[in-house]
Amino acid sequence: MVKRKRTALEKQTNLPSLQNQIRRDPPSYRDDFLIQFRHYESQRDIFLAQPEGYDSEPFIEQLGFITHVADCYPDVTKRFPQDLADLLLHHHNTLEPDLREKLVQCLVQLRNKDVIPSTALLQTLFPILTTTNSKHLRSQLYHSIVSDIRNANAKTKNHRLNKTVQGVLFSVVEAGKGSPDAIVGLWAVKVTRELWRRNIWDDARTVEIIKEASLSANAKVMSGGVRFFLGVDKEREEMDESSDDEDYNESLSKLKHQAGVSGKTKKKQSQMERAVDKLKKKERNKHKASPLNFSALHLLHDPQGFAENLYSMHLAKSNNKLSMEQRLLVLQLVSRLIGLHKLTVIGIYSYLLKYLTPRQREVTRFLVAAAQATHDQVPPDLLEPIIRKIADEFVSEGVAGEVATAGLNSIREICARQPLAMDESLLQDLTTYKGSKDKGVVMAARSLIGLYREVAPDMLKRKDRGKTATMEMKTKEKLRFGEEATGTIEGLDLLEKWYEEQKQKKIEEGGEEAADKEEEDQGWEGWDVESDSDDSGSWIGVSDDEKDIEISDSEDEKPSAKAKKTKPQENKEDGMDIDAEDQGGSAQSTNSPSNFLSLATTRILTPADLATIAKMRAAADLQKASSKTITALRNEDEVDESLIEGPKTRGKSDKEARLAAVQEGREGREKYSSKRGKTLAEKPHSTTNKEKARKKNFLMTLGQAKKKQKRSLIEHRRILKAHVEKQKKGK
Repeated sequence: MVKRKRTALEKQTNLPSLQNQIRRDPPSYRDDFLIQFRHYESQRDIFLAQPEGYDSEPFIEQLGFITHVADCYPDVTKRFPQDLADLLLHHHNTLEPDLREKLVQCLVQLRNKDVIPSTALLQTLFPILTTTNSKHLRSQLYHSIVSDIRNANAKTKNHRLNKTVQGVLFSVVEAGKGSPDAIVGLWAVKVTRELWRRNIWDDARTVEIIKEASLSANAKVMSGGVRFFLGVDKEREEMDESSDDEDYNESLSKLKHQAGVSGKTKKKQSQMERAVDKLKKKERNKHKASPLNFSALHLLHDPQGFAENLYSMHLAKSNNKLSMEQRLLVLQLVSRLIGLHKLTVIGIYSYLLKYLTPRQREVTRFLVAAAQATHDQVPPDLLEPIIRKIADEFVSEGVAGEVATAGLNSIREICARQPLAMDESLLQDLTTYKGSKDKGVVMAARSLIGLYREVAPDMLKRKDRGKTATMEMKTKEKLRFGEEATGTIEGLDLLEKWYEEQKQKKIEEGGEEAADKEEEDQGWEGWDVESDSDDSGSWIGVSDDEKDIEISDSEDEKPSAKAKKTKPQENKEDGMDIDAEDQGGSAQSTNSPSNFLSLATTRILTPADLATIAKMRAAADLQKASSKTITALRNEDEVDESLIEGPKTRGKSDKEARLAAVQEGREGREKYSSKRGKTLAEKPHSTTNKEKARKKNFLMTLGQAKKKQKRSLIEHRRILKAHVEKQKKGK
């Protein structure tokens, strides 16, 4: 490359100095700027005439100067941004790397100065991102696009820009959807994923872009879309937590540094306190979930159609060229959709049967997919072959303990979502593995027994039901397919039991009337009732005599408790005994649904009641956790592979691995030693043999003393002589 010589104008003009002067007083230096702008135009024409052999160094300097002062002379630089965009669009593959990088920087800087809108910048950069061969340029363009959208949405959501960019990305993905070689949609997925992670885009339009990418014929674009649905929400939560921690620590250290450097005054001290309080409030509120922060899977439009298209395009076709890893990703997404939205995709259950064998690679992930694709609306006939296949292949006497553990755990996860899929005879056969010698198999079998003790104890053997489940069999109805449980307030049964216990205590202490009075007044302490007792309102005071009057519009309505006590003869006419009725009501189990319904419909729950429900629910959950009770899982919960694999046993390991495990167990534990050892650790020093012998136990030195008494004169002389020689050598 032949470098051209710099002109006299370029040598004489100091562009940084001129730039500062123009920024201070633009009208005074307009002529100087026009000279430099004409010089830029001549350099541009020379470059367009011969782009390959052109020396770009002075041109780069001229571009930087015009960009910095373009907002001072908008009438002169009206065509300047378009010139930069044309150069970059038409010559980005032939430009020198330095000049190409400078053109991108200039366009971004013009956008930051509001010389050009964001749409113009993105319409210039995104086509180059999908067509350039330079890896460095792609990285620069990607970060520039993401940064520009972030800055546009920094203060408030720029919905107009977001809709425009989302429309462009959707069209890019849709255009390459049918071609296996079209990889342009991958960059649309990357941009969308990054903006979702940063909480900039969190609406349904964003999800539609990734939905189209997941149905793409290109394997890379499809994998990017599927991975978005499977893991982007966890990434967003982790990113929010880490960024909040960094901002909090950085801001707090900055405030403390400023307070230490500058002089201490009352004003600065109050500012410091307010800033610290604000940061602490932000720290406390960072873990609170936003009510509009939905996951990507919840924002899908037509999840049934999406799941069917995923299965038919990527799994059902036999000529599909996807790898096993990519098929597993699609299978995991389809199963999550089925469990979350309670969908019906019949073909996936027969597809899973081919891979449910211990010899299959990544078989644990197939077992997880089988569990996730189960919910209470799936017909049991579709799940029975899967459970039977797992039981035959995994749970038998000739397999390893880890394999049997995985089989039993996967059966438990499936049955937790659809208990009717289990056959009674098969369940009783599986529960016999509670007597296995392998710890993991025993735990898996017991967890299966614990599950059916809660949902269907009649399917278990009598010895496996337990006392509580046997007693509840009389009142619990049998499971039926498609039947929904009656909705109740969670924890209301615990409140009912608590009220019964408190009422019995009050009756023993002060009688039934005192118990009723305290029950009415309980829970409303601390509430402001002055506004309710205002005479200007429509409330009218009622005397004590008038309170006993009961007004009822229905003749069939039963009399109140006070009416029963004052007029017992009316009840006798009907042939009913009050005492017998009360005893029957108290003898009735407090766990029946009618008690809960009566409590919910006859009593207004006070704040104290709600607090009591929360405490008792926490205590009940703790008790269940300590007793390892298995409860029915929610359909939308993701199944972890560790639940299928069970506890991992430690095999044979070398000395280094054993020492590492020992040291890991000692972390955070105080070192055990005697007082003498702690003293020596603080002030280490050695001791002589005489000091050690002086502290020996008497019984330890008794044999040596007896031996010393039996020495002969010759032996005694030899020992003394050796001692003298040793002393001489020591001196």
